[in-house]
Amino acid sequence: MPKLSVIVPFHNVQDYAQDTLRSLANNARPGTEFILVDDCSTDATSEILDHAVRELPRARLLRHEENRGIAQARNTGIEAAEGDYVTFLDGDDWYAPGHLDDLVRSIEELGCDFVRTDHVQSTGRERVVKRAPARARDEVLDPRDAIAPPEMETMVDYPFVWAGIYRRGLFDTDGGGPGLRFATHLRTAEDRVFTWQLHLRAKSFATVGLLGVFYRRGVTTSLTQIRDVRQLDFIPAHDLILAEVTADREAERFLPKIVRTYCAMIAFHAAGAQRYEPSAARRLKHESAAALRRMPRDVLERTLTSMDHERARTLRRLLGGAARKAA
Repeated sequence: MPKLSVIVPFHNVQDYAQDTLRSLANNARPGTEFILVDDCSTDATSEILDHAVRELPRARLLRHEENRGIAQARNTGIEAAEGDYVTFLDGDDWYAPGHLDDLVRSIEELGCDFVRTDHVQSTGRERVVKRAPARARDEVLDPRDAIAPPEMETMVDYPFVWAGIYRRGLFDTDGGGPGLRFATHLRTAEDRVFTWQLHLRAKSFATVGLLGVFYRRGVTTSLTQIRDVRQLDFIPAHDLILAEVTADREAERFLPKIVRTYCAMIAFHAAGAQRYEPSAARRLKHESAAALRRMPRDVLERTLTSMDHERARTLRRLLGGAARKAA
């Protein structure tokens, strides 16, 4: 049985797949399996993967007959994983040599449910180190203690699931495990839902200062670069989080954080509405106003009072417009 399962979804990344696969080969060890998921690529990615799976030790290639999105591709990999631990990589990113050994060593030494790491953001030739906003490092903590306070950046604001390693039991339901999966109806923001659920449902975690995963930013095929209605999935994504927090035993503790985060996301997208397609911009305004009305009114009012003037004004304008329309 392998020690580590590395799940890598690919979809139309022919310009980057070779770099990704080369980095996997540089991390290949007897205890590591690579689960490559081709999410119905229509470019040369499929052919590249066909060749790679013959050369890459302990690699398996799984294929979707239709494009189902990165959330389902990761879930497909989770279902096939046999390792004691699981980690993820996107098909256009890459690892430094030896990074996976360091990941496994960290989680085994710390003995916790999951470990998060820093990462390197790559934009063209520029490299920028991005640090996980942890209040302590190399120390096992309760994941719930890394959610609040609402006015600070915390670990739930670091939604990079590939910057970490996870005990396989987090994805199981046997023995009362949390059975974590990615929400397949979301085309964007699925990582944010997963990150919140991870911190609400797991028992222990730690953050370490590894810098072995490289995130390629600004790729034109990335959904983060697309300005149509798919970007609006941040709304149902945050609705999912809000519903889980509302039902949680510590709802009063965490509602201020999710409401503030949701408000900040709405304000951010509203400020850039001109970048969207016209139909998407109209939906953004309508659905953002409806989302604000769904939030607990007392928590929302405290949040708006504590936010900076510009964002609060944007959000109050949306609320006011929704009230006028309803009237």
